[in-house]
Amino acid sequence: RLTGQKQEINNLIQRKIAVDEENARLKNELSSLNQKFKDKSQELKDTEECAQKKEEQNRLVIKNLEEENKGLNTCCADLLNDLEKLRKQEAQWKTEKSGNDARIKNLETDLAEAREQMKELRSVCSSLSSQVAVKQEELSEKDCDVIRAKKGLEELQNLYRQNIEHTAQQAELIKQLQALNTD
Repeated sequence: RLTGQKQEINNLIQRKIAVDEENARLKNELSSLNQKFKDKSQELKDTEECAQKKEEQNRLVIKNLEEENKGLNTCCADLLNDLEKLRKQEAQWKTEKSGNDARIKNLETDLAEAREQMKELRSVCSSLSSQVAVKQEELSEKDCDVIRAKKGLEELQNLYRQNIEHTAQQAELIKQLQALNTD
C-alpha cells in the first residue's frame, strides 16, 4: 500500500511538474501575447494619430480647394460675362462691317461711274478744246478783220473830216463869192 501511495505521489509530482511547465509555457506565451498586444495597441494608436493628422490635412486641403474653387467659379463667371460681351461686340462689328462693306461696294460703283463720267468729260473737254482752238483761230481772224475795219473806218473818218473841212471851205468860198457878187 505504501508503494502504491508512493507511486501516486510520484505521479502527482510528475503531473505537478508537467502542469508547472505548462503554466510557465502559458505565462511566457501570455507575456509574449501581452507584448504583441501592447505593440499592436501602440501601432493602432500611432495609426489613428496618423489617420487623424491625415484627415485634418485633408480637411484643410478640401477647405483650400473649396476656396480656390469658389475663386475659380467667380473668375469663370467673369470670363463667361466677358465672352458674352465680346460675342455681342463681335456681332455688332460684323453688322457694322457688313454695312461698311455695302457702303464700300456702293462707293466703288460710284467711283467707277465717276471715272467713266471723267473719261466722257475728258473726251468732251478734248473736243471742246479743239473747238476752242478753231474758234480762237476764227477769233484771231476776226480780230484781224476788226483791225482792218478800224483802219478802214479811221480812213473813212479822216476822209469824212476832210470832206467836212472842204465843204466848210466851199461854203466860205461861196459866201465870199456871194458877197463879192453882191458888191
